[in-house]
Amino acid sequence: MTQPLLQDSERLETRLQELPPEPGVYLMRDGQDNILYIGKSKKLRSRVRSYFRNSQPLSDRIAMMVRQVCDIEFIVTDNEAEALALEANLVKQHQPYYNVLLKDDKKYPYVCITWSEDYPRIFITRKRRKKQAKDRYYGPYVDVRLLRSTLHLVKRIFPLRQRPKPLFKDRPCLNYDIGRCPGVCQSLITPEDYRKTVQKVAMVFQGRTKELIDNLTAQMEQAAEALHFEQAARLRDQIQGLQTLHSDQKVALPDDTVSRDAIALAADPQYCCIQLFQVRAGQLVGRLGFFAETQSGSYGAILQRVLEEHYNNVDPIEIPSEILVQYDLPQTDLLSDWLSQRRGRKVQLLTPQRQTKADLVEMVERNAQYELERTQRKRDRTTQALQDLTNLLDLPDLPHRIEGYDISHIQGSNAVASQVVFIDGVPAKQHYRHYKIKNPDVRIGRSDDFASLAEVLGRRFRKYLENPTHPRQDDPDFPDLVMIDGGKGQLSAVVTALQTHSESPLLEDLNIVSLAKKREEIFLPGESVPLETDPDQPSVQLLRRVRDEAHRFAVSFHRQQRLKQGRRSRLEEIPGLGFTRQKELLAHFRSIDYIREASPQQLQAVPGIGPRLAQEIYDYFHPNAVLAARAAEETGSYRV
Repeated sequence: MTQPLLQDSERLETRLQELPPEPGVYLMRDGQDNILYIGKSKKLRSRVRSYFRNSQPLSDRIAMMVRQVCDIEFIVTDNEAEALALEANLVKQHQPYYNVLLKDDKKYPYVCITWSEDYPRIFITRKRRKKQAKDRYYGPYVDVRLLRSTLHLVKRIFPLRQRPKPLFKDRPCLNYDIGRCPGVCQSLITPEDYRKTVQKVAMVFQGRTKELIDNLTAQMEQAAEALHFEQAARLRDQIQGLQTLHSDQKVALPDDTVSRDAIALAADPQYCCIQLFQVRAGQLVGRLGFFAETQSGSYGAILQRVLEEHYNNVDPIEIPSEILVQYDLPQTDLLSDWLSQRRGRKVQLLTPQRQTKADLVEMVERNAQYELERTQRKRDRTTQALQDLTNLLDLPDLPHRIEGYDISHIQGSNAVASQVVFIDGVPAKQHYRHYKIKNPDVRIGRSDDFASLAEVLGRRFRKYLENPTHPRQDDPDFPDLVMIDGGKGQLSAVVTALQTHSESPLLEDLNIVSLAKKREEIFLPGESVPLETDPDQPSVQLLRRVRDEAHRFAVSFHRQQRLKQGRRSRLEEIPGLGFTRQKELLAHFRSIDYIREASPQQLQAVPGIGPRLAQEIYDYFHPNAVLAARAAEETGSYRV
């Protein structure tokens, strides 16, 4: 692995001297040749050198990035405008980790339209994924309730697919019969026609509702003139629904018909909350929200970066003719030229000081301030809970990583366990894990939560138990606190299991507690009585959230395992039907009910299912038919 440039001053100075004092784009790479950051500059040498000056203050995020830089590449352009366009394309293509100025912390939701599929889906998501370049994301939207209401109303106005998966294998569901769905699951509509409908929906989330209404009105009049009254009636209903959406859910502003966006921010020493209002034809059609680090630049630079990233991810037709900004941008003319080039028409960036436009920016700023204060209160409550938990349990520092464990089963059957992780008091679902209990003594009719928890914790910390010298202080996966769902008995079983490895000093570094359900009592290892706590104090509420999340995750996994067993249990009773063929059947028919309804000929369509086995499967699910056939045979032979 190549050594970081900060650790090799001679190579660093040589690389900086190679950078020309011209406009262009620079790419910073780590030791594994991954792109860490892509930036642009009017003078490449000066800009890149500023990252490595001791006198230059850097944010924590950028300082961490600089420590990993092992190589610097650059691409020279003719001017700064070309550098801006090139940077936008490269960032969109490579998605470097440290280029994300806007914090995607699942705070605000997006609307995603999967144009990469033949029949695009429309759904709400908390995270933008760049796996498919054709997919489009609209947002992030601040008002989640309004967004869900809008999407619900849109699905009532336009015939769209209502389910992610078909309800039936060979026929459409009720949504098709009542006109809510065009029969996507059975391909009753061509992909081309369905995409035309989705394009109309996309116009709603692009803030072009009025334009859509005008287009539908023209189509309705043409259909009426051609005596296609049924089609005209459908268009009329869609227009009325869109007018309801446009009037009841939007705020009218005393302004002209110019399309414009207004952007402003509110900041504290740590974070900036940025709000962007979309105004189309005097109507507020969208309110988007973003977060950034305050130390990432001046307020004007932050607003410019937000605008660059936002408009780089939208269709050119969504770019308005006028953008109102709260602060002067460092490169107003450059950004204006770039947006004008993308839109194909002139785009103005203004910093209004008086009258209506200034009032609009001030309103955006007030909304950003309210959102920042709400976020601060939530962050303060979490910090208070962590501090209270530190004092309650006498921990050396605030617990950064908290893990919660729970067991789920029904009288010992399908016993599973869950591991949930909270980072700085917030659920980190990417670190969740589940376990299947392997203890042979835990079976149907005999449950043992003590042994199950001991097994799970032993498996979780196996690498530390088997290797006492394994570093734990700097290991990001080592928890600062472990919480067991249960009382004194469950905690004692876990501690005893971990103590059996006497050569490992694991318990010296591991903080373990348990939280009982009934009285919300907190137990510590070796203590016979619980801690004196108040159920309403912040630390107890935090542990309760961890406990409830562990319980939810365990129960959901247990239900999943029980469902799988229920699917296979009946198939296992059929002679000659092994595990592989059972899996093929379920993959083909998706459920036992569909297998039961299938004819022998349909069963033979499954790989590995021959005529004889297909008949046995059919006979198993239709015992009455088999008995009737036998009775008919016996009656016929008797008569003969």
